Amino acid sequence: MKKTYKFLAFDFGASSGRAILANFDGEKITLEEKHRFSNDPVLVNGGMYWDVLRLFHEIKQGILKCANSGDRDIDCIGIDTWGVDYGLLDADDQLLGNPYHYRDTRTDGMFEKAFAMVPKQEIFEKTGIAFNWFNTIYQLLSAKGTTALKEAKTLLFMPDLLNFFLTGEKRCEYTIASTSQMFDSAKQDWAYDLLEKMGIPTDLFAPIIYPGEQVGVLTEAIAEELGVGRIPVMAVASHDTGSAVASVPVCDNKDFIYISSGTWSLMGTELDTPIVNELALDKNYTNEGGVNKTIRFLKNIMGLWLIQESRRQWDREGELLSFDELEKQAKAATPFESLIDPDYEAFQTPGNMPEKIREYCRKTNQAVPETKGEIIRCIAQSLVLRYRDVVEGMEAVTGKEYPVIHIVGGGIKDKMICQFTANATKRRVEAGPVEATSIGNVLVQAMACGAIKDLNEARRVVKNSFDITCYEPEDGPQWDAAYESWKKIIESI
Repeated sequence: MKKTYKFLAFDFGASSGRAILANFDGEKITLEEKHRFSNDPVLVNGGMYWDVLRLFHEIKQGILKCANSGDRDIDCIGIDTWGVDYGLLDADDQLLGNPYHYRDTRTDGMFEKAFAMVPKQEIFEKTGIAFNWFNTIYQLLSAKGTTALKEAKTLLFMPDLLNFFLTGEKRCEYTIASTSQMFDSAKQDWAYDLLEKMGIPTDLFAPIIYPGEQVGVLTEAIAEELGVGRIPVMAVASHDTGSAVASVPVCDNKDFIYISSGTWSLMGTELDTPIVNELALDKNYTNEGGVNKTIRFLKNIMGLWLIQESRRQWDREGELLSFDELEKQAKAATPFESLIDPDYEAFQTPGNMPEKIREYCRKTNQAVPETKGEIIRCIAQSLVLRYRDVVEGMEAVTGKEYPVIHIVGGGIKDKMICQFTANATKRRVEAGPVEATSIGNVLVQAMACGAIKDLNEARRVVKNSFDITCYEPEDGPQWDAAYESWKKIIESI
């Protein structure tokens, strides 16, 4: 009789976290949500932080709920989170304050400061990473001279920090390290020479560990506290997009486009080696690490954040509507009345998003969306037109054609945006699975335990276990005209 494996995946997003218990019988994966919790940034004295001790408490609650429901025989645990953010430990391995949130404004002006020390092209050639204001390297640059950085002995990214709390072992996992813009993509090690040029301490960084390697086991104290054994903790693709990409249900096909759809839309393809050339730099594409040392060649796009932040504003105004109701109103709104650049700088930070969108439309001499349905339709149409722009850029850089777009993650629940993506890009869309990040987390645990042979087999298991919904492109001429209008609008501001 085949063994049934139990894998516990902790998946932390920018607004919530889950503990997902997966059962794998050798053919199919089934998922059970054991614990869900909010992940809210905390504003204190002008700074934005993560409440990391609360997040660790929630991890323990997830393990405890498994134990209390009879699931004590867990084979291993894996943790994935968002990228770039980190915690600092002192010489006694004590945390030096709460980690900053990547949307904190302390990195304002850091591009100019960095490029004065090291040319932009040199940074890209060394790391292969796109230029985002929140990258770890700019966070550290903004922290130079602070007490915390002076006293720090170890830097651990968020999943690495949580792994350390569980096991006492200090390691930096490859996929999360690669997002920092401090990792040498050619040497597969920290870019020490780049850090030295910027005056960033080079002795902070723990050894690199790769997906599928064991970090450690639960400490004796935690195992005793929770009433479980000393469960192994595995390094998964601990950057959440790395886990999501591992779950894309493609088999024997290396040439595919994916969108990991959530607060961010991460759109890209999987490569064996990074692409570091002028065109990739010009388009601000990035080369992040993936499972089996693959490269996630992708573009960060401001995804469902625009809708989420609009809903938060309407909630503050006492007018919160469900996503389903907003989608219904958006479908009823007139198409292509107004369009925006989803990546416009003003949209990147919290605030009154509907008013920011209206102001953008005023500046670009468009019809100003007033109703909730008009705002949501404006966002949805603009987002998928950005997708078209990015996929065409991907084809130009890689020299390949991508007739199918695979969308994974929570964003596939928005069927309107899935259909709009097919329409705008003129490509077939295959949507699923929805729990992509947790599934990818589980797949790496399964490979680490020998339950799944390799990544190709893992993706076959996904296809065998979860439903995929297909969308065919419609209304091509209307979307072509809208795309041309959109390009002119974003160039005008």
